[in-house]
Amino acid sequence: METKGTTYLGIDGGGTRCRARIEDDKGRLLGEASSGPATTRIGVEKAWRSIMEATEAAAAQAGLAREDFARMHAGIGLAGLGRRGAEAALKNIAHPFASVIFISDGLAACLGAHGGANGAIVVAGTGSVGVGLIDGHEIRLAGYGFPVSDEGSGADIGLQVVRLALRAADRRSELTPLLAEVLGAFDHDPYQAVAWSEEARATDYAAFAPIVMRHANQGDPVGRRIVERAADAIGDLLDLFLARGIDRLSLVGGLADAIAPWLTPDLRGRLKRPDADAAAGALLVARGRIDLSHGKTDHEQASKFSV
Repeated sequence: METKGTTYLGIDGGGTRCRARIEDDKGRLLGEASSGPATTRIGVEKAWRSIMEATEAAAAQAGLAREDFARMHAGIGLAGLGRRGAEAALKNIAHPFASVIFISDGLAACLGAHGGANGAIVVAGTGSVGVGLIDGHEIRLAGYGFPVSDEGSGADIGLQVVRLALRAADRRSELTPLLAEVLGAFDHDPYQAVAWSEEARATDYAAFAPIVMRHANQGDPVGRRIVERAADAIGDLLDLFLARGIDRLSLVGGLADAIAPWLTPDLRGRLKRPDADAAAGALLVARGRIDLSHGKTDHEQASKFSV
């Protein structure tokens, strides 16, 4: 097969799935595919396998062979990149690409949402995090990972409902239709739920979030309390960005559309639809349109970059 020209790969690696998008040097879409979770919380090697699985499927769609990867520049947005040692471990993996730049999935989503301009996003998905950009400075709020953080996320919603279902099983609280359905997933056996919890990951807990949202919208009192609490947590992050002078705000992630109606009217009115998604943000990095300066990084980010 004839080797193709320069191509660009954008990866959106999250806790639920990994998406790969390949474009040519004119920005035309060549191929797009997805695979399973790509977060360092499942292990760097497993995350990398998901990245390559999605990339190879997108490349097949684009008619690209493995040897074409040597002309492919990759921007990889990955959940859990801030975990200690994760980025160093990823950089030690032998890759087939012309170049690779790793960024967090939250930063990729923020870059995509606002085209690299000043703005902020709150991610409401399997996990949750706030990422903002002010004059080249990145601000990161929360997102330390489930279960110690990620309030308002799908995983957090799932954890709350499983806990409350166990209380209802003991008759320590009312057994609402929501809690009955959750207990039914464990054959109404609390010890089955306990055994499940010993192996469950964030994605497993997040699978209960759509059930909670459905019952909340139907008026289930427990469901409503859980979702109201989640919306308060997401709203707090949005308010913090407003307090920092960022008024260009977007809500993204798998739960964004479901959570948005539960926010206060003022916050709902301030939200704008993102210009593009996290894969598009990763492509900006792959194309060199974002100049990253890798300094010390913390939750009041010291890293700087310019568009």
